[in-house]
Amino acid sequence: MNLIGPSVASSRTAVRNFEFRSTYAFITNGKHQPTVLWHQDIGDKGSRWSEHLESPSFPNLPSTPGPGFCRPCVARAIKRRHQGNNLSNLGPVRLKLKWIQRASPEDQAESSLKPTINMDRLVEFLYDDLPHLFDDQGIDRTAYDDCVKFRDPITKHDTLSGYLFNIAFLKTAFQPMFYLHSVKQTGPYDITTRWTMVMKFMPLPWKPELIFTGTSVMGINPATGKFCSHVDYWDSIQNNEYFSLEGLLDVFKQLRIYKTPYLETPKYQILKRTSNYEVRRYEPFIVVETDGDKLSGSKGFNDVAGYIFGKNSTQEKIPMTTPVFTQALDNKLSKVAIQIVLPLEKDMNNLPDPSQERISLRKVQGGMAAVLKFSGNPSEDVVLEKEMKLRKSLESDGLRPKIGCLLARYNDPGRTWSFMLRNEVLIWLEEFELC
Repeated sequence: MNLIGPSVASSRTAVRNFEFRSTYAFITNGKHQPTVLWHQDIGDKGSRWSEHLESPSFPNLPSTPGPGFCRPCVARAIKRRHQGNNLSNLGPVRLKLKWIQRASPEDQAESSLKPTINMDRLVEFLYDDLPHLFDDQGIDRTAYDDCVKFRDPITKHDTLSGYLFNIAFLKTAFQPMFYLHSVKQTGPYDITTRWTMVMKFMPLPWKPELIFTGTSVMGINPATGKFCSHVDYWDSIQNNEYFSLEGLLDVFKQLRIYKTPYLETPKYQILKRTSNYEVRRYEPFIVVETDGDKLSGSKGFNDVAGYIFGKNSTQEKIPMTTPVFTQALDNKLSKVAIQIVLPLEKDMNNLPDPSQERISLRKVQGGMAAVLKFSGNPSEDVVLEKEMKLRKSLESDGLRPKIGCLLARYNDPGRTWSFMLRNEVLIWLEEFELC
């Protein structure tokens, strides 16, 4: 799209081309209020104003309603910048020309030939394609523009080759697992995905687990029907603009040492990770349990451990799992049970009966749980403090925690250094819906 107006030096028509991936602010003369037009990551040749420019609200700069200059309008200043919405970054370009906006006949003709974008088809494409982000098949690179823009809080690339390099680097250094939760259209040329990515940082000897959840806004170039931008937003930080020190700190704090035994655990999927907790969806599992004394206590452990070591009706020995749970069943956290999770291959029909009356088997239906992870010695005071912190965070975020909580202890404290212990406080949620 061009700006066309009379030149000061002559009566000939002057043409100003918009630059690709730039933002322009037009401040008008006359009776019209100042108007801002946002040119967002799309080409301008053969395109119409109404499809590529809008009038967002910027601080201290009013804008006219509608998609932009719908009628001829004289501009006295043009400003531009390359990204973001902060007008303080706009460098003014004072022009001696008085420009008016209109579409040339060539623009209108080319615009009418532009292909119609089937957004539903692109949504389905992402559902099929993104799960291959880090596997051997990989994503379909033909669906992306050569100048695709990628941004997350600590990484940026402006070419398809850079975008593909970033994917290859993550695959090599972190062995990521990518889980796609939803894909939906959120704008005329925007599609938003929600995802979870779980990675192990292989260069460190303890191979720490890094977890990121969030959304990606995928921009489509209307001129080509291909993806021209991919911007990630993490749930765990507030400042998602590149370069985010908060984002870098979020990475580093996940590099701490936690020792998780190579034993079977209940199956769960992390749906959301905030700065304070994770939300997990647990599958059903079975526990053998008996009465305990307190959340941090070990009373009853020998009884439930005895069941899996052969003290049952058939003297069957059952493989050990992790973690050991202690569950508070009341709001005062005083009525406690201690539990060992049984292997997932077991069900209530093929398990031997306990040999002791005080031992029982129970199927936990699973569901949504909020989890706060911590290391160190899980004393009673520490556990109660973590439970209170987690409950307050959930209530502050508008979630509805259930009564009681669980303490999950993954390690043998006699064989693991305190700073390497993996402990978790879990609170079941009434309900949870990903946004």
